[in-house]
Order: sequence, then structure tokens, then C-alpha cells
Amino acid sequence: MDEKQSSKTRGKPIKCRAAVVRQPGEPLVIEEIMVAPPMDREVRVRIICTSPSRTDISFWEMKDEPAIFPRILGHEAMGIVESVGEGVDEVTEGDSVIPFFLSDCGECVDCRSKKSNLCSNLPFKLSPYMPRHETSRFTDLKGEVLYHFLSVSSFSEYTVVDIAHVTKIDPSIPPNRACLLSCEVSTGVGAAWRTANVETGSTVAIFGLGSIGLAVAEGARLCGATKIIGVDLNPDKFEVGKKFGVTEFVNAGDCGNKTVSQVIKETTGGGADYCFECVGLASLVQEAYASCRKGWGKTIVLGADKPGSTLSLSSFDVLHSGKSLKGCLFGGIKAKTDIPILIKRYLDKELQLDEFVTHEVKFDDINKAFDLLIQGESLRCVIWMDK
Repeated sequence: MDEKQSSKTRGKPIKCRAAVVRQPGEPLVIEEIMVAPPMDREVRVRIICTSPSRTDISFWEMKDEPAIFPRILGHEAMGIVESVGEGVDEVTEGDSVIPFFLSDCGECVDCRSKKSNLCSNLPFKLSPYMPRHETSRFTDLKGEVLYHFLSVSSFSEYTVVDIAHVTKIDPSIPPNRACLLSCEVSTGVGAAWRTANVETGSTVAIFGLGSIGLAVAEGARLCGATKIIGVDLNPDKFEVGKKFGVTEFVNAGDCGNKTVSQVIKETTGGGADYCFECVGLASLVQEAYASCRKGWGKTIVLGADKPGSTLSLSSFDVLHSGKSLKGCLFGGIKAKTDIPILIKRYLDKELQLDEFVTHEVKFDDINKAFDLLIQGESLRCVIWMDK
């Protein structure tokens, strides 16, 4: 955004278009809304590209809490800073930025530690408001409040995010690639890179070859894993997975009289060094844990099962196997530090992003992007807001 245009809108409400969900499961409606100026420690961003994910689909379909309507979904995006609120000095008008759902305040004990990416000042919660002020920046033209989503709400031409949820990036990366690092690709790559710390020459098993599972494979490949086993019910996923380093495939529905964990133990000579659950099923977490090697095997949980789901592990097995089980949000990455590193690795032609994009559509076709994802025809579908 040029300085002249920004000066016209700075400190004023902006009328723009947004895709609003008014009832669960109904098509998104593109309508004109008002976006308030940023308050202190907030940034207003013009979205250039965004991409729907399974999380957006889940909350679009959801009828009970924490669902709330009307709402503006979307949490993977790239944009340009239009204006900033009081107390913001990390970014300025015209900067290229990526918003993200997990706070990185840079001030609390957790954000300053290398051991955690779980901010204490602005802890993760499914609030429909801005995280610092607990109010909305969106209203429709009748004055009705429109709710936020995961502190981003990128299905709008303009959005407001807290400074703890945005990082400045190298503007040379194409917007339709940068937006992929806002959530899922960073989550998968980060799980292998930051959370598991996959070692060169190690063996990896990935349960679920959706976009996050494939991003885990990409992260494991970058870390030097030599055997990357993809586990899925769809054998077609193996061909896709090969692009990201998957070396072997286990069809979870076609293991004969053996369990998946038995097959993986036989394939790896005792179990994988690292297992990643990327679906969100408690039963699959247990199978992944069983597939890990005794002594040092690590199981990383990325998928989110329905509320109330529980794990059942043998106390004897936990004590005697020496294996570990760890959950991770956002791949364990610290967004303001690690997203710029991932961008550099992409620009240096190390990290693959192009291969994740299977479709690109204009904003008016956002419901088509949802359909592609629901039907399993799309890996990542990028939405261009101004084309």
C-alpha cells in the first residue's frame, strides 16, 4: 500500500469486503463490512493472499461452542500493513507481514525461553475477540458485531491483528507462497525441526498424509531423515508424498492380520525413531506411540481430536519402554524468529512450498476453495483477494 493511500485511511474505519459465515455449514457470503482502526499494540493489515484449512472447515461446520456466528474465518495469510496502533514499533505501514494464530509476545518467560512457544501473556484460547482488548474490530453495515477467528480472520480484505500475532517478512517471497507459512506448513515442518529435532539418518513414521503430514515429511527431509514412512488409508497419497521425501508407504486399511505398529516395527527393525500423529484421533496416537522404538522413540501429536477424547496407555509400557509422548502447537516454532528462517530456506531453494499449492482462485470463489478442500481435491488452495 502506498503512503498516499494509507494516509487516507489511517485512524479511520475502512469499508471492505469479507466472507462472512452467518450459519454453520452455509455458504460463505461475501458482503461489505466495516473494519475499525487498530487500538494500541494492534496492526491493521490489507490481506493479499489467504488459504483455507481443515481448521476453518471444522469451525464453519461446528454448531456448538466454541462455535459462534456471524464470524469471519481464515487464519493463513500474507498481507501489507495499512496502519498501526499506539505502541507498535516492530512493523510500519507498507511492511510485508504474515499473521499467525499463536501469540509470540517476546516478553514473557515462555516467549524468551527456547523451551516453549506457548505465550503466557496472551495464552492460546478460542476467543471470538481481539486477544488484548476482548472486543471486535468488525461490524456489518447494520452495526452488528462480526466475530474474530484465531486472532487472524483473514477472509477479509482488511483485518486487525495484535502485534504479538504478526511478523515482518522478506517482501521478495511471492504472496501465494508466503501465506502457506502462516499455519499448516510451518506447523508440520516445525514439528520435525523444532519439536522432535529429527536427526540425520533417523527413521520417521507419519500418520496421516494431509497437508500437515506432508509438511512433517518435508521437515524430516530437511533434517536429513533417511527413512520416512507415510501411513494413510489412501494409497494415492504415496505418490504425492514422494515429492516431500516420503520413502515408504503403509496402507492402514490393508495390513492383513498385523497392526500398523507391527508393520512399522518390522520395516524399521524395532520401531521408528520419531512418529507423528497428524489426523487427530486418540486411537491413532496410541498406534503411533506403539510404533516408536523403545529407549529413545518420540511420538509427536499434531492432530486435535474432539473435546473429551482421552488416551489410554499402559503404565507398564510407559515405564519400561523409555519412549516419550509430546504434543505441539504450531509445530513448536516461535513465529517471529522461525518464519523468517523458513522464508530464507524457501528463497534459497531448500524448503519446498510450490509443491503444496494445487489450486489458486479469486476471492469471489472462496466457496469453491472450501469445496475443493472438503472433497479432498486440493492440498492447499490459495485465494487472491484482489484478482
